[in-house]
Amino acid sequence: MKDIRPIAMPGTHENFLKFFEKKGFPPTTKILDIGAGHGAFTQRLLSMGYDVSACDLFPEIFELDDIECRKVDVTGDFPYPDQAFDLVIAIEVSEHIIDHENFFKEAHRILKPNGQFLLSTPNILSLKSRIRFLFRGFYYSFGPLELRNYDGLQHVNSKTLDQYNYVAVKYGFQPAEVSIDKKQKSSFWLMIFLYPFMWLNAKLKSAPMTHNVSKLLLGRLLFLNFQKS
Repeated sequence: MKDIRPIAMPGTHENFLKFFEKKGFPPTTKILDIGAGHGAFTQRLLSMGYDVSACDLFPEIFELDDIECRKVDVTGDFPYPDQAFDLVIAIEVSEHIIDHENFFKEAHRILKPNGQFLLSTPNILSLKSRIRFLFRGFYYSFGPLELRNYDGLQHVNSKTLDQYNYVAVKYGFQPAEVSIDKKQKSSFWLMIFLYPFMWLNAKLKSAPMTHNVSKLLLGRLLFLNFQKS
């Protein structure tokens, strides 16, 4: 089988696969891979026996011969019927989208009842990302934008978990189940130093810290699982 290299940074697909496998989806699961790129993750799913469809803004770069990759702009209508899939995945796609409302609305439409929407995105809330913003003015995985470049390849949107949940719930999903790709050592040592101050601040403000706080402060990437209500 042809070896297709992922576009995402090293380790992303391997860690997302672990996240995916923990869900225990049966082989009968019908999956849509949005933003499939060259087809590296689509190929993995196909080799595992899943019924996989693929789409991308640039289908001409898709290298997997066994599957058609359809052209999809996630800011418009998806060319799939209602309730066509059990699972929709989008690896490193959402940070390229300015407006997420249509993205979640269409994902909800094409999912079957109780279907799931899995995505990965850079974690701008990690302590490493916050320090980077303090000193450079940009979150982790984000940088200065080319202001007249609208090719869809730049990282243009840095959302927090709370903002993702806000859009998701608006369009019929439950709040996300959260996981991370890995714990960053630099963020871990920062948290050890800062945690007493964070706890004290939460106590003084009578605002308990979220149960996801360690994942949000340590993770390099967020893996989010939204279930259709």
